[in-house]
Amino acid sequence: MKPRGMPSAPPRSFQTMLLVAALLALVAASFASLPLEWGAFFTPEAASTSAEFLGGFAPPDTSLPFLRKSVAAAAETLSMSALGTLLAVLGGLALALPAAGRFGPLARSGTRALLNVLRSIPELVWASLLLVAAGLGPFAGTLALGAHTSGVLGRLFADALENAAPLPETTLRTNGAGSLAAFFYATLPQTLPQMLSYTLYRWENNIRAAAVLGVVGAGGLGQMLKYHLSLFQMQSAATVVIAMLLLVAMVDAVSFALRRSLTR
Repeated sequence: MKPRGMPSAPPRSFQTMLLVAALLALVAASFASLPLEWGAFFTPEAASTSAEFLGGFAPPDTSLPFLRKSVAAAAETLSMSALGTLLAVLGGLALALPAAGRFGPLARSGTRALLNVLRSIPELVWASLLLVAAGLGPFAGTLALGAHTSGVLGRLFADALENAAPLPETTLRTNGAGSLAAFFYATLPQTLPQMLSYTLYRWENNIRAAAVLGVVGAGGLGQMLKYHLSLFQMQSAATVVIAMLLLVAMVDAVSFALRRSLTR
């Protein structure tokens, strides 16, 4: 018997139950189709081999010349992520307006298709393509981050603009304000905190992506890591990995503080 005062449960539609069943079937099929050898993973031989491999990283290379080189590579990785995110913000804003339907349905469909292409291609693939045109180094990595993140931020910015309350902008335009002025004074202030939060989050992701892009020759810590691992210089590679962890932790802390200040 249902207690008094308790609201009734919302009705479950057949489509929702069918979607949940399909997701559960997909998860079950994934486990059934993948050759997951859990027994081999937890064998004593696997533990011994892993311990021997990890032991080669100790102790990290703490020589002063190598530390200076690591700091310079970390600064390069940080610069790649910051500049790539800045380019993505500019590109995302430029594409968000037509993607939000402000220039008609045809421009909306075409721009969203372009955003799908930009974000569907991973950063590593963008970097591999741009390395042919821009050559080895951080420039190709920066452009790769900008291209992929433009697709992500453009979609997020467009959704934020579409979900903004239309009444303030409509009121300003009814009272004689121009469309551009109404947008900047009514719609943009609603969505700006959300856009800044998206930008900071993507900057965090781009720090990690910039470190990985160096593996294909795009500079920074990733290029150092690939070089020393290919020569089996594990102690030097351990220093690079520690530099990556410290850089990501620093950016996460700064981004968290900025996001927290925006929500106050």
